[in-house]
Order: sequence, then structure tokens, then C-alpha cells
Amino acid sequence: MDSNPACNDNDKKQTVQHSMLLCCKLYISESRNKEALDLIERAVKRDPETVIVNKFEDREYNRVRYTLVSYVAHDSIGCPIYSPLHQSVMAMAEAAYEAINLELHSGAHPRLGVVDDIVFHPLGRASLDEAAWLAKAVSADIGNRFQVPVYLYGAAHPTGKALDTIRRELGYYRPNFMGNQWAGWTQPEILPEGPNEGPNTVTRARGIAMIGARSWVATYNVPILSTDVSIARRIALMVSARGGGLPTVQTLGLVHGEDTTEIACMLLEPNQIGADRVQNHVQMLAEQEGLDVEKGYFTDFSPEMIVERYMKLISSGSA
Repeated sequence: MDSNPACNDNDKKQTVQHSMLLCCKLYISESRNKEALDLIERAVKRDPETVIVNKFEDREYNRVRYTLVSYVAHDSIGCPIYSPLHQSVMAMAEAAYEAINLELHSGAHPRLGVVDDIVFHPLGRASLDEAAWLAKAVSADIGNRFQVPVYLYGAAHPTGKALDTIRRELGYYRPNFMGNQWAGWTQPEILPEGPNEGPNTVTRARGIAMIGARSWVATYNVPILSTDVSIARRIALMVSARGGGLPTVQTLGLVHGEDTTEIACMLLEPNQIGADRVQNHVQMLAEQEGLDVEKGYFTDFSPEMIVERYMKLISSGSA
């Protein structure tokens, strides 16, 4: 017989919380300023219920991505009402806006804002509806509190509009410096497409933010041993679904360092079209150009590994 029913109830509550998880991937336009990143990371560590399970920095792209996880709580009829992720993301955004000026930023990866992209994914027994609920709540707060235009996408958008469609409308993919770099803010300050939250005008120091919710997306990059970014862009297009290549794959051909370019890939259905298919296709196309490729790499853990790391960090108290 259980001698401590109260303790047992707490264990059950914790188990439920840890099975209803949301993951947030927060992309910030900075990776070279350690002081700025330290401020951003200190902001999230104030809440022990949110865990940074991974951090991916790329100095060439001048971009960092934090992978955060926490639970989502519900009311008596099952509607989501609270997640520690909400305040954690807001604290990180505030620190980023205070420490980073987009007008002074440059890098080899496209971006339109200091806090460039925030995407929520369901994990465990959580649903896409719950991820969309949190995305919409965060977008309203960022738009109002920081006066930053916010564009919703995926399950958070009223009609499910895709991220790449919105980015294309806003000129995200067009380099504005040296033919292969992105620097400052060179778009109109009055936006051609009205945002879902926040003002219609852009503060050059902060730019705009994309916030969405969708099922798991894997990011996989393949280095090409060439400095010719035009070839990388041509290969990227032929690999992508948009260019008639692999279904559910989106790509960018980007400069990456002094002697390589890279095919940066988003695998929208990684269980259907995975990294091996992408690697082989890039390799075949590169060989036709007389170029060698290196083995590609994932920029984040799998959902299963992310949940495992979250559980370990929470149980050890080192989050």
C-alpha cells in the first residue's frame, strides 16, 4: 500500500507535465558577440522550468538557434492555459533587442529581424493546436511590447500560410551586400504586406519577426567544396521541391567560409524524405559540376533526443 499518496499525486502530475511538451526553436541574428549571447542565455535561466536543450551557433551566418523545451498546462476542460516557454521566450527576446542592433548586423544567412524566427513544435503527447496557441500568444506580446511587426505562419496563421511564402513576399531571400551577404535593413520601412501583430512600420534596429507552429522539421546542411555561390544556388534549386527536386525539401545555397559553400536544407517531412536522400542528390548534382561535397550534418537533435535531454536536465536539476 502507498504510504504517501500526496507524493504519488505529485509524481503523477509531473509525469503528465513531462509528456505534454512544447519545443521552441528561437533564431537570433547574432553569433559573434559573446556578451550579447550571454545576456540572452541568462534571461532564460531565470526560469528552471524551461530548458535549453541545444544551442547551434554559426559564425559565418552570424546566427544562433536556441532549442527550448517546457511543458504546457491545461484547464479542467483540456484547453491550454500556461507554458513556462511563454515568459522564457519573451525574456530572451527582450535581451536580444537590448543587445543587438540589426543595422550593425551582417552575415551570410538571410534574415529580416534581430529575433528572426520563432517556431513551436509539439512533443510527446502535445498537439499542433497547443503549439499554435502558444505561437499566437507570444506573437501578440512581441508585437505589442516591443513594437515589432510579427508575421504568423503554419498552424498559427489563420489560413496556414507557409513561412517561405511570407519570406518571399518580404524579400527575405535577396542578398543586399556583396552579392552573397545580408547587412542592415534595406527593405521599405512601411511594410508591403500588413503583419498579423505589431505596427505596420519597421524599426531598423529591430526589424520584423516570423512566428509559427508546425510539425517537426529537420535542418540538414551539406558543404560543397567550392567558392562559387552561383553553382551552390543552382544545385540548391534542383534539390528543392520548388525546383522540381525532392518533395517536401526546401533549400538555400549560401557562402560558408572562405573555401566552401553550403546547401542549407529544411526537411519538412523528415520521415518521408530524409537526410540520406538529400545527401545523395546533392552529391550527384555536385559531381555533374565537377565538385566534391562533404558529409552533411544536422543542426539539431531529433525529437526523441530532445525529450530525453529535457527529462535528464529536469530530473538532475541542472536546467
